Amino acid sequence: MNSRFNQLKNQGDRALEQLEEPDIHWVPNEAANSIAVIVKHMSGNMVSRWTDFLTSDGEKENRNRDQEFINTIASKDDLLETWEYGWRILISTLQSLKEEDLEKYVTIRSQSLSVIDAIERQLTHYSSHIGQILYIGKQLKGTQWQSLSIPKGKSEEYLKEMKKKHGTS
Repeated sequence: MNSRFNQLKNQGDRALEQLEEPDIHWVPNEAANSIAVIVKHMSGNMVSRWTDFLTSDGEKENRNRDQEFINTIASKDDLLETWEYGWRILISTLQSLKEEDLEKYVTIRSQSLSVIDAIERQLTHYSSHIGQILYIGKQLKGTQWQSLSIPKGKSEEYLKEMKKKHGTS
């Protein structure tokens, strides 16, 4: 479970590494969010959901979700600090969970969810936002974008490598 979040974070890390300062603030139109805003929202969500995960509502009273969609991130360094802060709380909480905790229930916005459902819900949420970051980054960088998965035209080569690696060739 923790490994899925780590894989997702790693994908986001690798995308953010490729971006320059202006890239994190770019928006295609007024209805869209910049990467800076997406990261700010993700971090705000992580802090709210994963702080006191088992004992308090995941939508904390001190969270101002609407504020998360106003870009106050001034630099790429600020962005990375915000990004890491949310992930530290999430990963620390996941690492603290015991097997018996997975049978418990938590509350998010007054709704009771099994711990497994709450975790899957957040994994899906963060995946969609990281997908947005990747899409924006790829659009901005074009041919300079370094693929984070199997590059076009390399599927067969990748499959051979995986078979060799896992002893099924």
